[in-house]
Amino acid sequence: MTVLKLQSRLWQKPSFSPRLQHAVRLLQMSSLDYAQALQDAALANPFLEVEEAASPAPLPTSDADAAQAECEWAQRLDHMAERGPSASQRLSHDESFDFLQQAPAPSSLRAHLHGQLGVLRLEPREAAFARAVVEALDDDGYLRVSLEELAAALGESAEDAMQEWRTALCRVQGLDPLGVAARSVAECLSLQLLAIDDAALRSLARRIANQHLDLLAARKFSRLAAALGVDEAMVQRAVGCILKLQARPGSRFSDSRTRIVVPDVIVRKVRGVWKTVLNEAAVPRVRVHESYAAMFESHRRDGDAAMKASLDQARWTVQNAAQRVSTVLDVAVAIVARQKLFLEYGALAMKPLGLREVADAVGVHPSTVSRAVHHKYLATPHGVFELHHFFSRGMAHAGGGASAPVAVQALIRELITSERDDSPWSDAALARELSQQGFRIARRTVTKYRQGLNIDPVERRRSAS
Repeated sequence: MTVLKLQSRLWQKPSFSPRLQHAVRLLQMSSLDYAQALQDAALANPFLEVEEAASPAPLPTSDADAAQAECEWAQRLDHMAERGPSASQRLSHDESFDFLQQAPAPSSLRAHLHGQLGVLRLEPREAAFARAVVEALDDDGYLRVSLEELAAALGESAEDAMQEWRTALCRVQGLDPLGVAARSVAECLSLQLLAIDDAALRSLARRIANQHLDLLAARKFSRLAAALGVDEAMVQRAVGCILKLQARPGSRFSDSRTRIVVPDVIVRKVRGVWKTVLNEAAVPRVRVHESYAAMFESHRRDGDAAMKASLDQARWTVQNAAQRVSTVLDVAVAIVARQKLFLEYGALAMKPLGLREVADAVGVHPSTVSRAVHHKYLATPHGVFELHHFFSRGMAHAGGGASAPVAVQALIRELITSERDDSPWSDAALARELSQQGFRIARRTVTKYRQGLNIDPVERRRSAS
C-alpha cells in the first residue's frame, strides 16, 4: 500500500542576483565590448553618462624623449595614486561608431555552436557544461586547456563531475563544423574522418592521422606504406582524404581583417621598479548624472517607480564598472609580481603560473580570475599579450623547479634559429638536446610546440636551404 508523506528539507543553493549577473558579464567582456555595453546603457538610462576617451601618449623617438616620457610617467603614477583607482577610467569610444553599426556582424564560432546547443534537449547542468567547453575554444576551434583545468576554474572538479565534462566534450565535438573542440591536430582530423563511408579507408586514414603525421607532412608515402603494411596506392587514397580536411575548423568563422589590440593594462619600469597601471585610453569612465538624479529626488512622486528603478540601476552599474576596473588591475598586478623575470629577460624566463595562485593573492575565486583575463591585454616591453598568456602548467626540470611551456617554446625557437643550414634540428634531436639541458620532454611534445611556433619540419627546412 502506498503511503503519502510530507517532508520539509533545508539546503543551500547559490543564487545569482541580476546585479551579480551584470557584474560577471562586464568582467568577462573585452575593452571594446565593455565600452559599447556602457554606451548602450547610457543611451537607455538618462541617469548614466560617459566621457570621451583620453588620447594615448605618443611613443618616444629619442633617448631624451624617453627620459622625459619616463619622468612624465612617474608623475602620472603619483597623481593616479593620489586620486585613487576610479580616477583612471576613461571611455574608449569612436565618434563614428553609429556609422560602423551599419556594417554586418559576422557570426562567430562560439555563437554558431551555442545556436546548435540551443536546439538540443539538455538538462540545465548538461547545457552549462557544454557551453563552458564552447567558451574555452580558441579561434581555430581547438580546446587548448585540459578538462581538469576547465573544471577547476568553474569549481566543478569533483571526480563524479569529470564524466559529465567528458560527456560535454563529446557533445560539442559532435556539432558543426566537424573537428571542433579537438585537443590536437590528430584528434581534429580523426573526428572529421568519421564521415568517410568506406570503413577500411577510414581506419587507414585515422591510423595515419594518429600515428604518422610526421611522415605525412614529409610526403614519404613509401615509408608510410611499409609502416602500415599496405600498398602505396591505398596510402595515396587515404592521404587524399586527409588532405581534403580542415586542420582549423574554426577558421571560416574568424575575421581575417586586421585587428587593433588596445591594451587594458600597461606595465613599465620606473625608477627601477615595475609599475602597473590601467590604460586610460581603453578603460571607460561612467558615472551617475548627478544633476538629473538631484532633480528627480526633489520632484519624486509615488508613481515614479520606473524612474526610481532606472536611478538604482545606474548606481549599481557604476559600482559594477568600478569593481571590474579594480579586479582587472588587481589581477594584472598579481601577474606582474610573479612574472618579473619575463619582463626582464623575455619568454625564456617565463614561470609556470596557475589561476589558483593569482586568485589567492587577489582574494577572489579562480573562476573570477578566469573571467578577468579573458580578452584583456597587457602591454609590456616585449609586446602586448593577453593576460591568459601568462598562465601555464609547470614542466619539471632535472635540476629542480619548473619552467613554463612558453619558455621551452622560446628555447626551441632559439635552437632552430641558430641551427646550421646543412644540419638542421629534427624533432627527435631537439628532444635529446632539451633532455641534456634538463627538460624531460617527449618528441611528440617538441613537434606540437614547433607546430605552434609555425616552424616547418626538418625536411622542409633542409630542402629550403
